[in-house]
Amino acid sequence: MTDKPSKHEFQAETKQVLDIVVNSLYKDKEIFVRELISNASDALEKLRRLQITEKDIQDDELDHEIKVTTDETGKTLTIQDFGLGMDKDELIENLGTIAHSGSKAFMEALKSDGENNDNLIGKFGVGFYSVFMVADKVQAFTRTWKKDGFGQCWQSDGSGSYSIEDANDQQRGTKVIINLKEEFAEFAKEDRIKDIIKKYSAFVQFPVSVNGEKVNTVDAIWLRSKKDITDEEYEEFYKFQSNDYEAPLMRMHFSADAPLEINSLLFVPKRNMEKMGMFRNENKVALHCRKVLIDPEPKSLFPEWLRFLKGVVDSSDLPLNVSREVMQDSELLRKLNQVLTKRFLRFLNEQSKKEADTYLEFWKEFGILLKEGAATDFTYKEDLAKLLRFESTALEPGKLTGLDEYIDRMAKDQKEILFLFGKSRESIEAGPYLEALKARSLEVLLLTEPVDEYVMQSVREYKEKKIISADSEELKLEKLDEAPKGKAMTKKDTKSLCKWLKETLKEKVSDVETGERLIDSPVCIVGGDGMGGASARRVMKMMQGGDGMPSAPVKLQVNQRHPIIKGLSNLVQSDSDTAELIANQLLDNALATANLLDDPREMIARSYQAIEKLANQ
Repeated sequence: MTDKPSKHEFQAETKQVLDIVVNSLYKDKEIFVRELISNASDALEKLRRLQITEKDIQDDELDHEIKVTTDETGKTLTIQDFGLGMDKDELIENLGTIAHSGSKAFMEALKSDGENNDNLIGKFGVGFYSVFMVADKVQAFTRTWKKDGFGQCWQSDGSGSYSIEDANDQQRGTKVIINLKEEFAEFAKEDRIKDIIKKYSAFVQFPVSVNGEKVNTVDAIWLRSKKDITDEEYEEFYKFQSNDYEAPLMRMHFSADAPLEINSLLFVPKRNMEKMGMFRNENKVALHCRKVLIDPEPKSLFPEWLRFLKGVVDSSDLPLNVSREVMQDSELLRKLNQVLTKRFLRFLNEQSKKEADTYLEFWKEFGILLKEGAATDFTYKEDLAKLLRFESTALEPGKLTGLDEYIDRMAKDQKEILFLFGKSRESIEAGPYLEALKARSLEVLLLTEPVDEYVMQSVREYKEKKIISADSEELKLEKLDEAPKGKAMTKKDTKSLCKWLKETLKEKVSDVETGERLIDSPVCIVGGDGMGGASARRVMKMMQGGDGMPSAPVKLQVNQRHPIIKGLSNLVQSDSDTAELIANQLLDNALATANLLDDPREMIARSYQAIEKLANQ
C-alpha cells in the first residue's frame, strides 16, 4: 500500500439502507455467496463484451473464471474474479453508495410493490452489502481493465464508514476477502461453500472453483439451441436437476422473446409418485434469472395441477423483490405463468398426436392431475378437455379415446357427448343405461374414477357439443324403428301401476313413468327434480360431503314389457304386502345401479324377507 487510506462516511440514508439489507432483507444468510458470485459473473461478462471492441486491456491473458478460497483457521472466505475491475471513482460509486440511483429512490422502491421492468438488486447494487450479515470486515482488492489504472483496496466493517487506499501488485478484476463473524464461521468451510454454489450458482457461465476444484460442472443447456443438444445431455441434466435415477418420459425445450423473455426446459418424470401413494408431488421447476437461482421451488410458477413438472425456467424479465428471494405478485409473473402453462398444454396436445403411445403412457401416470385441472381451473378448461382420455363403448376394453375422436365418430344429427359413470367398465355395461343407447348405436364414454363425473360437470361443453350423462333427463331418445321384444302392458294398466308405485314409495320418488330407456332391465333412475340425474346427484354429494346428506327423491322409470313389472302389476291387487316389498326392492336395485344407494342395510333385510316368502311357498 502506498498512500494513506482515505476515509469516507456513508450518508445517513445509505446507513439506513445498509441496516435494512443486513438485518431484515434476506431470510437466509447463505445468500451473500450467491450475490458475490453473481457480481463476479457480471464483471466477467462485461469484460468479455468489452474485449470484442477494446484491444488495450490490462492482463488480457487472464482466464475468465471465478476463484473461491476458504480458510477455516483464519475464518475467511475469498471470492476473486478476473473481470472488469474498478478504479477509485468506480469504487466510490459502486461500493461507497449503496444505491446507484440514490438511496432515497431505493427506499421508495422498498415501500412500493416493486418495479415492473427491473430488478432492484441489479438497479441499486444492493447485493454486495448482504456480505455484512456475516462479516466483521470486508476488503475488496480491485484493478480496472484500463492499462493506466492502479490497484485499489476498499475496506469497511459495515458500521458507517469505509476507506480506500492504493494497493500495488493487483491483477485485473476484483478480490473480495471476508472476515467472518464468529457465529458464521461455517462459511469458511469448503464443503459448506461448495453446497451453496451448487445450489444457487451451478449454471453460472464462467468456471467457479473452490480451493482449486471446479464446482459448476453442469452446463445451462436450456440456453443452448435444441439442435445442438443430444438426448444424453438432456438426460444427464434432468437427473442432475431432479435427483431422479430414471430418464424422463417427456421434455419440452421452449424459448420466447415476447411477451416475455423466457428460456425453459421442462421434464415429465416417468412415474407419478403421488399415484403410487408415496407422497404428494411438489413443484420442482427451479426459477432462474440469467442463470442464477432465484427460487428452487416457486409456488406460483405453474398451476397446482401441474405439480409433477421438473426443470428450469429462466427469465431476465422477472419482477423480483430486492433480495431476489421472493417473487413479487405482479402482472409479469402472472403472464409468465400463463405463457408457460398454455405452451405446455399445447405441447401435450402435439405429443398426443405425434407420439400417441408415449402420451397414453403419460396419461396413465398423470391423467388424474390433468383431470384435477379440468375440474377446478376454468382458465384452461378448453385446453385440458382436448387432453382427456376415457374408455368407450366403441372401443375394446383398455383402449382410450379423446373427445375429438368421439366427435369424429358421432352421427351427423347427434348433439351430445354421452358418458356414464360406474365403479368399473363391467358394472356400467351390466347396468340398465346402455341398453337404449346400444340399440340406437350411440357411443358412450365410460367413466370409472370418482373425479370423472366432476370433470364432466365442469367442462359441460366441447366444440359446441353438450356433455351429458346418459342417465340425465336432458337426453332425448328417438323411438326405435323396431319395438323391443315382449308385449307391453296396456296404457291403462301401466298408468295405474305408475300411480300406485308413486303412492307406495312416497317421498322416495318424485315421479314414476315409462320411457324409451329400458330394453332388458325392469327399472332405472333418471333425472326429473332439477338435479340432472344420477350423475349430477353424485357430484353434488361429493361437493357437499355426502355423509349425513338427506336423500332427495328420484324419478323412477319402469319397463312395461318386463316380466317383473307385469308380475308386480298383478300382485298389486292379489298380494299388496308382497307387491310393496318388491316395489321397494326394485327402487333400491335402481339406486344401487345408479351408485346412489348410500346404506344397503335396509335393502339386504328386505331381500331376506323376499327369500323367506319364496322359501315358504
